[in-house]
Amino acid sequence: MVKDLFERIQQNKGPLGKWATHAEGYYVFPKLEGELSPKMKFRGKDILNWSINDYLGLGNHPEVRKIDAEVAQEYGAAYPMGARMMSGHTTVHEQLQDELAEFVKKEAAYVLNFGYQGMVSIIDALVTKNDVIVYDVDSHACIIDGVRLHHGKRFTYQHNDIESLEKNLQRATKIASETNGGILVISEGVFGMRGQQGKLKEIIALKEKFNFRFLVDDAHGFGTLGATGAGAGEEQGCQDGIDVYFSTFAKSMASIGAFVAADKDTIDYLKYNLRSQMFAKSLPMIYTKGALKRLHMLKTMPELKNKLWENVNNLQNGLKERGFNIGDTNTCVTPVYLEGSIPEAMAMVNDLRENYGIFLSIVVYPVIPKGIILLRMIPTASHSLEDIQETLTAFEAIREKLVNGTYKRISAAVAQAMGS
Repeated sequence: MVKDLFERIQQNKGPLGKWATHAEGYYVFPKLEGELSPKMKFRGKDILNWSINDYLGLGNHPEVRKIDAEVAQEYGAAYPMGARMMSGHTTVHEQLQDELAEFVKKEAAYVLNFGYQGMVSIIDALVTKNDVIVYDVDSHACIIDGVRLHHGKRFTYQHNDIESLEKNLQRATKIASETNGGILVISEGVFGMRGQQGKLKEIIALKEKFNFRFLVDDAHGFGTLGATGAGAGEEQGCQDGIDVYFSTFAKSMASIGAFVAADKDTIDYLKYNLRSQMFAKSLPMIYTKGALKRLHMLKTMPELKNKLWENVNNLQNGLKERGFNIGDTNTCVTPVYLEGSIPEAMAMVNDLRENYGIFLSIVVYPVIPKGIILLRMIPTASHSLEDIQETLTAFEAIREKLVNGTYKRISAAVAQAMGS
């Protein structure tokens, strides 16, 4: 007997979907309204927003708004039509690629329509079934989904654990020798949940013992790290050792799109083998010219990154001085770890939004261990010192409520009301 394909869907909504009835519209799929900035509206109330990745404050910058409007007026939203290989290629795309390659110190670059699909397709294109992938267990979903397409062997190493990586490289080397394949190691430049930089320099040093190529997803590092903002590789002084460098426009560049950079031979190969780009419409001119403007601002306005890091340091130091655990972040990503249950976490977030006017991201089990609540904040250049002080004051208040059982009592009362 053949089952109804949708029977499983009706019975099991998935680890997140099962919370939809209670969470949708508030804890997930919230609607933020107003101009993009640290001060927005949520459900009609003013909130202080720590939940957008507009690191350099370019999303609502007057110069950016101006160029986006001018390009839209000149070209509309559709031009160029068609995939790059067929009819959607322009000199502006080439100019953007050349400038990105120069900025991240690589021979060549290729502009992608989206970051997520781009990374999935890059991994798929770089390896065959004879090759072995070794990647950090805490990698972003786009890396995990790219690896899932791989028909060969793949191993995870413990997060930022070089000893674990070395053991898995030994396993990978044995298999690749038997299959006549190669090895691809993948890490993030910055891990976006906990804020640690990937140990890029230490990974590259292992090339002295093992033969592998190194792919880095630097979505959170590009624009925020390094002397010029060229990312985690520049910050760690090892950009040359990264074989394939990837980043998205969706964070520091406050836009849509992405790019991959490497030696010319690799980029030439990827141009003709990235399925997510070969069979998809070209990045529209409004985003391509817009990205050029944003890149120029990133390169010529160091005050943006300086202000970002002034805010990062004030927020993170303020939290540490007040006894909060922010883990070992060494980037702009600012996690705060507290102890409590999922219902307590939901009561806490509700309190933050409704009574303190603070909006941020919350992470609980199964993403992190049971009993831990992670509140993640993304400081930007647009935040003010007053915003930081307001947030620190609110955090002291919610910690007290968590410790004295207020949130436990609230969550118990809510559960009882729902049960009745």
